[in-house]
Amino acid sequence: MIASKLKNVPAKPGIYLLKDRNNKILYVGKARILRNRLRSHFGAAMANDPKHILMMKKVVDFETIVTDSEIEALILEANLIKEHYPRYNVNLKDDKSYPYIRVTNEPYPRIFITRKMIRDGSRYFGPYTDVSRIRQLMAAVRRIFPVRSCRLKIDEESIQTKKHHVCLDYHIGRCQGPCEGLVSREEYFQTISQVVDFINGKNVHLISDLTGRMESLSDEKRYEEASRIRDEIQSIEAFQSRQKVVDTIQVNRDIVSLAIEEEDACGVVFDVRDGKITNRHHFYLSGVEGLSKSEVLTSFIKQYYYRTDYIPDEILFPFRLYDAEIVQAWLDRKKQHHVRFGFPQKGKKSKLIEMCTQNAKLLLNELLFQKSQTEDWIAPSVKALQKDLHLDKAPKRIEAFDISNISGTDAVGSLVVFENGKSKKSGYRKFKIRNVNGIDDFAMMAEVIQRRYSRLLKDGEAFPDLILVDGGKGQLSSALSALKELEIADQPIIGLAKRLEEVFIPGISDAQTLPKNSSSLRLLQQIRDEAHRFAVTFHRQRRGKRMVKSLLDDIPGIGVKRRNALLKTFGSIDGIRKASVEEIARVKGMNRNAAEHVIRELNKKDD
Repeated sequence: MIASKLKNVPAKPGIYLLKDRNNKILYVGKARILRNRLRSHFGAAMANDPKHILMMKKVVDFETIVTDSEIEALILEANLIKEHYPRYNVNLKDDKSYPYIRVTNEPYPRIFITRKMIRDGSRYFGPYTDVSRIRQLMAAVRRIFPVRSCRLKIDEESIQTKKHHVCLDYHIGRCQGPCEGLVSREEYFQTISQVVDFINGKNVHLISDLTGRMESLSDEKRYEEASRIRDEIQSIEAFQSRQKVVDTIQVNRDIVSLAIEEEDACGVVFDVRDGKITNRHHFYLSGVEGLSKSEVLTSFIKQYYYRTDYIPDEILFPFRLYDAEIVQAWLDRKKQHHVRFGFPQKGKKSKLIEMCTQNAKLLLNELLFQKSQTEDWIAPSVKALQKDLHLDKAPKRIEAFDISNISGTDAVGSLVVFENGKSKKSGYRKFKIRNVNGIDDFAMMAEVIQRRYSRLLKDGEAFPDLILVDGGKGQLSSALSALKELEIADQPIIGLAKRLEEVFIPGISDAQTLPKNSSSLRLLQQIRDEAHRFAVTFHRQRRGKRMVKSLLDDIPGIGVKRRNALLKTFGSIDGIRKASVEEIARVKGMNRNAAEHVIRELNKKDD
């Protein structure tokens, strides 16, 4: 069915919908040439993408919609993603919970906060992710501008028939009285235009217009009206003074950046109006795993600017966009003016990008922390490891082992524990190798595994979800033999070889490879490296103690008490060597003859 449908796909721009057996939309994509894009999905071009492989296993049908241009395809794609939230698209968190400021499409418009968008010609500003910010903004609008707050239906007929009467807001200067026709539509719309400028942060232009109007009213001796406008100007300047100045050039631009962690991301937009940061928007995104930063950022800005009516003159990004030309052409058309894209790498603009990125990281960390506090939360890297190793259970607790020695001497083993992708230091254990002489890493690994899990059996403690041994087939085989002797079966265990980062799994002769950029491989490498670090540190400590002990113990007349006193006083053999005879002689239990003897013997050992 799909093969025959592919033959009839037109070589035109448009969008396509990939569907599962329940006719549910799994993915919405746009294409400059639909036929080529769909063939790449169903062909071998994307065979190495795990996310794509998983999605295509569920796809049983597709649908296409032809458009006149790629820009129209982009708009339709954004609309369908917002409507259906497909599982395999990058999705902004449902913004139904985010408030907007609405300017109604009425003869005498109202301005208020809403969480519901009605496409009736009304204008919307937002969404605002900071609820306190939108409340402060609307409180300032109410305080500064005389715009009606009632829900009355006001038109020329209601005014002529004197259907409505002014309320208290008119008498205290909060409304111009449009319900009784006390203000013309032109003058009322001029006030609405000023409010829109204020909401958009274009205060320099607004203050200039208001100042000119105030001066004209003053020249006409309309002093009461002029003083009201003076008060408006002072209120706007007071509100403006709380905003952070980032540029002396009075430019209107957006700063856009994001942070990505496994399957989650956070996109942030700073509004810079007249050179000041007037607002910060942030949105959490899902479905980003396996995508490049450029693809995620492009998906974010398409969905963000699809939702907002205001497009600035310039938008700054941290790096080049995927499909940048098409996105820019779409925004040009939406604004009906050219929108500049910038990708600064140095200077003041770069610092703004960096500040925006830091905000995105902090917000994303906050989200991940909140997720981690729930009992059933599983780290994305752990879920990825379960999928890549085909484990029945998510490996929330992983115990990893490594061996460290030099030519069989001072041999030690290490155990490190990771729970839900994070190290758990309280679970770390050290092992001195007792039963193996000479160089035999395999036997040492078997000894450590046997000692660890015989102890768990004896104490009746739970076993880990996964055991990781540092090494290849040999180390894994030794660990399996130790588990078999303890009659432990069905315990998930793997080996990770350093040279090619190959994974060895019991029952599979060939080494397995995980995707090089996968979070599952990064997690295994992190655990393996931590086990290695812990083992090497313990080995060095043992070797250092043995060397110090042998040097002092070989000196006649220096027993345990004198040795410990010297090391406690001077810290090391080098410290003793650098000390004078008098300093050594003053150590508790020592005398001058013994001090001279120590110096003489240590100097001999240097020769």
